[in-house]
Amino acid sequence: MKLKPYSQKILIEAGCDEAGRGCLAGPVFAAAVILPTKFKLPLLNDSKKLSEAQREILRPLIEQQAMAWAVAFVDHKEIDEINILNASFLAMHRALDKLDCNPQLLLIDGNRFKQYKETPHKCIIEGDGKYASIAAASILAKTYRDDYMYKLHLKYPEYQWNQNKGYGTMKHRQAIVNFGTSPIHRTSFRLLPD
Repeated sequence: MKLKPYSQKILIEAGCDEAGRGCLAGPVFAAAVILPTKFKLPLLNDSKKLSEAQREILRPLIEQQAMAWAVAFVDHKEIDEINILNASFLAMHRALDKLDCNPQLLLIDGNRFKQYKETPHKCIIEGDGKYASIAAASILAKTYRDDYMYKLHLKYPEYQWNQNKGYGTMKHRQAIVNFGTSPIHRTSFRLLPD
C-alpha cells in the first residue's frame, strides 16, 4: 500500500511515533516529523517492515528532506513511575517540544494520545503504514533507540541488547535468570513468565 503524503492540504502536519514500548529494558523513544507536501522517498515504509540496513539508509534522507524533525526519550525510571503508556505520550510531547516549526495538526500512530497543548490530533491505528510522516517518525524513533541500546550493550553485554534491543526474547529472559536484572531494566514490567 502506498503511503499518503498527508491527511489534508491546509494545515502543517507532524507525524508522531514511538519505539521500544514493549521492551523489558531501556528507554522509550519517540519522534515527530514534518514533511514537505511534495516529499518522495520510494523506500519509505513502516519501520517494522524494513530491514535494519534500509532504516539506516532512510534516516539521513528523512533528516535532510524533512521541514522539521526531532527525537526524544523517556528513561526506564520514568517509565516505572508513570507507566509505559504515559511515558510513550510524554516522549512524543518532548519530541514535539523540540521541533523548530509548530505543527497545526498531529498524526499519531496508535489509538490513544494525550492532548498536546492546543494542537488538534488524529489517532491512526497502524498509521506508520498509512502516512509518510508517521512512517518517517517510526524510522527515526527506531534507529535512535537502537543506537542507544547498542551503547548500553557495551556496558551490559550479557543481555545481548545489540541483538534483542531490550525486547523479551528467550535469550534475554534467560540472561535475566542467569545474571539477575540490570540497573536499566524496567522493574514495573513482568520480566519473567510465572
